[in-house]
Amino acid sequence: MDILIAGAWPYANGPLHIGHLAALLPGDVLARYHRAKGDRVVYVSGSDCHGTPVSLRARQEGRPPRQVSDDFHHSFERDFARLGFSYDGYGQTSSAEHGQFVRDFHRRLYRSPYITEQVLPQAWCPACGSWLTDRYIAGNCPRCGQTARGDQCDACGRVSEPEELLSPRCTLCGGTPVFRRRRHLFLDLPALREPLDALLAGSPHWRKNAAAITRRYLGEGLRKRAVTRCLDWGVEVPREGYDDRRIYIWAENVLGYLSVSEAVCRRTGGDFSHLWDPGAADVRHYYLHGKDNVPFHTLILPALLLAEGGQWRLPDRVFSSEHLTLLGRKISTSQNWAVWAADACDRYPADTLRYFLLACGPEKQDADFRHLELAQRHNSDLAGAYGNFLHRTLAFLERYHGGKVPQGTPESNIVNTFNCLYDTIGGYIEAGEFRRALRSLFDAVRTANRYFDSREPWCTRETAPSAYEDTLSTCVQLAANLSNLLRPFLPFSSEKAAGWLGLNGRWEPQVVPGGHPLPPIEVLFARLDIPSAERLDAALLS
Repeated sequence: MDILIAGAWPYANGPLHIGHLAALLPGDVLARYHRAKGDRVVYVSGSDCHGTPVSLRARQEGRPPRQVSDDFHHSFERDFARLGFSYDGYGQTSSAEHGQFVRDFHRRLYRSPYITEQVLPQAWCPACGSWLTDRYIAGNCPRCGQTARGDQCDACGRVSEPEELLSPRCTLCGGTPVFRRRRHLFLDLPALREPLDALLAGSPHWRKNAAAITRRYLGEGLRKRAVTRCLDWGVEVPREGYDDRRIYIWAENVLGYLSVSEAVCRRTGGDFSHLWDPGAADVRHYYLHGKDNVPFHTLILPALLLAEGGQWRLPDRVFSSEHLTLLGRKISTSQNWAVWAADACDRYPADTLRYFLLACGPEKQDADFRHLELAQRHNSDLAGAYGNFLHRTLAFLERYHGGKVPQGTPESNIVNTFNCLYDTIGGYIEAGEFRRALRSLFDAVRTANRYFDSREPWCTRETAPSAYEDTLSTCVQLAANLSNLLRPFLPFSSEKAAGWLGLNGRWEPQVVPGGHPLPPIEVLFARLDIPSAERLDAALLS
């Protein structure tokens, strides 16, 4: 199969934090799994570099917006690499390649009946000397009177326009914006209501929160959305008379999935047209992002693809996560309330972070990050169960069997049970059930440890050598297949185990032959210090 895996694009106006990682890590699991199955994978994402927040940060720092966004883009690349993200293409919206793709797409889009032109008021802040996007305007909701942003009231859920707010103010300086009338292009979302309804109805593989949020937006009634905005940092509008405007970021950043996947196909010889063919039975698209990004992937991206008229493939599977909090509080970049990805990578092994954020992350409900819980799960699951089983099995052979796999006969009943996990775990991964997959695998780890204990190889080594060899041969096969099944989740430790045992890495039962020589074995997971983790949480709360 041809597989597109599309991870959300983090915004390049601040560093990555654990909330970003929790939402995006499942995409890497999918990519590694499908590659192991032999599928043709195009795993893409990138840095969202345009828009007012980047411009404002650049102004505050006295630097060009491109320099600011480039710096964060490169830091994102480093953080993702340290965590083992295996992107086939990681782009940035400020690249010439992306800009050219978007301009070509919009030229075709503007010829469609779904693009209209109208004059609308746009907020200008005299004190800041800049145009304000909706998120930088606040006021009182005209429906409920509570404080609301320029695009939506969180209190009552009303979707509004900035000029409708009562007592509007600039959230950057507190000043009063003025509204100037400017001509802009709009995407006629109401005219696309029927195919968007059909997309939702025909998408059984979207997460429940993605379907519910999309249904809510459709039920409230879609409104035309501006495609252009008065900005000085972004992709140029390919239309005469719009030289001082840019394409609104919501209408160009989601097109990065197309621009980067096209670049990957061009570089690797892949078939971009087939990858995006809406009728191809051997193609599947996954989209992974946080809950806040649902409408951009289930409504905005499909609307753009439908309006452009190029017969593009619409989202097949949408795996949108819930929120990750930190010690019970919402993660906030502006309030410096976060565990930053770079700091987390400095403190913990990559597989430890991956395991905790996947096994305890916000897959289908909000989850909380605590250093203490991470350390406890690491010690009990990674060091105490999985790492312990591999080490006790292989170290036993290293000490008593000359560092070679014995020539015994593995017990077929337990080996076959573990071999059946490939279909089970694969099904969970493809359905977005990553926590369930890990629970099943660690149940198998505990089964393997119980088997080792029940067979007492430390006794049978002298009293029943044949049974001893059968036991160790069985344990080696279990170790091989556990590490192979965990490889999409824990690639760094699994890579070591694969090297020790000579595994091929394919998503299929592994067999380690008798006589296979083992290199020197090391501990996969050292235990973490619990008091240190407690102090980290206490320091954050102080």
